[in-house]
Amino acid sequence: MANIEFEQELTFPVEKKKLTFKQKLRRDKWLYLLLIPGIIYFALFKYLPMWGILMAFQDYSPFLGFWESDWVGFTHFQNFFSNPDFFRLLRNTLILAVYDIIFFFPVPIILSLLINEVRITLFKRTVQTLVYIPHFMSWVIIASISYVFLTTSGGIINDIIAHFTGETVSFLSHPDWFRPMIIGQVIWKEVGWGTVIFLAALANVSSEQYEAAIVDGAGRFRRVWHVTLPALRSTIVILLILRLGNFLDQGFQQIYLMTNSLNREVADVFDTYVYFMGITQGAFSYSTAVGLFKAVVGIILIYGANWFAKKMGQEGLF
Repeated sequence: MANIEFEQELTFPVEKKKLTFKQKLRRDKWLYLLLIPGIIYFALFKYLPMWGILMAFQDYSPFLGFWESDWVGFTHFQNFFSNPDFFRLLRNTLILAVYDIIFFFPVPIILSLLINEVRITLFKRTVQTLVYIPHFMSWVIIASISYVFLTTSGGIINDIIAHFTGETVSFLSHPDWFRPMIIGQVIWKEVGWGTVIFLAALANVSSEQYEAAIVDGAGRFRRVWHVTLPALRSTIVILLILRLGNFLDQGFQQIYLMTNSLNREVADVFDTYVYFMGITQGAFSYSTAVGLFKAVVGIILIYGANWFAKKMGQEGLF
């Protein structure tokens, strides 16, 4: 009789009482306490400044203040879209964004797969450290190193080219070299950070899956294709969605540091345009409208990519 009652308890477990918010707060008070610095940071530097987007619909004047400036509606957006520079800025930004997705995004995935196949621990950690170090360098340092290597007057790479061909290449000033140089810098600086994320995802892959694949006769390439890549699929989808959210955000510092009068035609993007119009010319409302346009495009791309990912059977970002 006791055994029957015990089996019934296993078959029909007693439902746990749901905790109220106060009870959860009391139980996990130290975890919630750890959230406070992050909440304060996002509230002060992310959410509170969002009120500034109202300037895009005003003729903002620092002398009148935020609430006393005249409202002009969508005038700044109309001026921006009708500006002859709009399509040039859009073309330059889109080309760099597409190059970023095509050439940069797959590199951390490929590198993490290669590092994951290394069996010598010391060599593996050394490579991880070397590719991760540039992530901590500022764009000023990256631009300085690029100048030392690529300048026509004493640049290391140009000295080697001149030694074999007798000529130098204007990497820093020729418009045709600007985009490859920008993408090359991004790959060198950020590939290590992306590799860390993918290697962390690969650390959760059970070794039993690899052992089962070996028993089934799968070689190294097939193990990567059928075990490793499927384990990275969700991480790849999430990072791609986040990347699309910053599709029109090419970063101000890098572009500004590598721009000069000779390559400006292909170097001007929305980020540098906002700086020149907002800071140097004082068109605060106009530059805010440009920034809001970028943000709206990013939101649309995030929701669109997330919807498409779910349609394809992936988890998506939300």
